[in-house]
Amino acid sequence: MNRTGLFIALSLALVIGLLFGIFPELDLKLAALFYDAAAKSFPLKLNAFAAFARDAAMWVAWAFALPSIAALVAKLFRPDRPMLISGRAAVFLLVTMILSAGVLTNLTFKSYWGRPRPVVVTQFNGDQEFVPWWDPRGGCGRNCSFFSGEGATAFWTLAPAALTPPQWRPLAYAAATLFGITTSVLRMAFGGHFFTDVAAAGLVTFLVIWLAYALIYRWPSTRLSDVQIEAALTRLARPGHALLQRLRGRKAGPARSV
Repeated sequence: MNRTGLFIALSLALVIGLLFGIFPELDLKLAALFYDAAAKSFPLKLNAFAAFARDAAMWVAWAFALPSIAALVAKLFRPDRPMLISGRAAVFLLVTMILSAGVLTNLTFKSYWGRPRPVVVTQFNGDQEFVPWWDPRGGCGRNCSFFSGEGATAFWTLAPAALTPPQWRPLAYAAATLFGITTSVLRMAFGGHFFTDVAAAGLVTFLVIWLAYALIYRWPSTRLSDVQIEAALTRLARPGHALLQRLRGRKAGPARSV
């Protein structure tokens, strides 16, 4: 998560955005690579193994997030105990997952950016008009094509990769990038997304992770410590924990004398 990575990501965003904005038919040509004109469908979407691989990719991504979720829940129920994992790591992983795979995709762009998916455009035997990536005025009403939520979830594995030991980090970045690309190609092969949908997912997710890492770990003015996060979570959870204890005490009732 250094400046070189940021420069590469911004450069790719500029090149892809301009190229596919000026020549939007490139999206159709890439999608056509997975389309069977004779059968008038995207054959791989009917393949059981490919469907399993798609589901498995999401399981893998969420498996990386699960320890952070468990640690946060445990802390909320027992604020008097230390967190099961690093507080900074838990916050970093959960915030980046929520932002990249939730807020910026499903709650923002996919809900209001009306770009139809490849499988429903007229060029692939659908009934909606194709629109380029930059045009939100497509005919899709909800759960639209731009940009890919599953692609963002897969590329989010760059976040746990950023927390690996320095000697393993380049390999972890390479594995996370390959995982994101493979998952994205599957989404294209199913007719679920255009290239620009999955490219935007990867680039936006990287930028979210880069900024969160800088805020939490790198920049001195905003850098947090595990102690600070533990203390903040303890303060947040203490009122609820105290209320729960009082309710338990009432439910048990006063002790009887013998």
